[in-house]
Amino acid sequence: MKRIVIFASGNGSNAQRIADYFQDNKNVSIELIISNKSDAYVLERAKNLQIESWVIDRPTLYQSETVVERLKKMEIDLIVLAGFLWLIPANLIEAYPRKIINIHPALLPKYGGKGMYGMHVHEAVVANAEKMTGITIHYVNSCYDEGDIFFQTTCAVEPNDSPQNVAQKVHLLEYEWFPKIIENLLFQ
Repeated sequence: MKRIVIFASGNGSNAQRIADYFQDNKNVSIELIISNKSDAYVLERAKNLQIESWVIDRPTLYQSETVVERLKKMEIDLIVLAGFLWLIPANLIEAYPRKIINIHPALLPKYGGKGMYGMHVHEAVVANAEKMTGITIHYVNSCYDEGDIFFQTTCAVEPNDSPQNVAQKVHLLEYEWFPKIIENLLFQ
């Protein structure tokens, strides 16, 4: 059995898609959804999916071993960041080398780094008249969006696309590819 924990800060649509994708897979279990926001909609999704959730604060993540210890006890195989906005601390990266992945809604290295998430990314893509955008899935290191990239796919940005149109296109790529890439990683 491969065990996944998902970290998310917001709506949780990718967490939902990942849980739905693995729902009938007897070899994969979403063990826990961790959020840094007590009012994040992802927590409602976790409840509806009957997946345990845990709201953490900054001291718990950055000033203790609590998260690492809990995940080690749970025998987690992969940590998936799905819209989690805090930087992952060194102790977690060291405990799970190349076992923490993130999805980014652009083609890194463009439009990455602190503050580049969600609509901020799509607004920048449109403002710079990019012809292509897409998603990047990468390993997490100690810097925002700078870990080794292992998957990218693209979609066109039309001259009349709004940031909202671009977001819709990128979400479709996320929903299609993120669960498949997670599955490939787990069983490679």
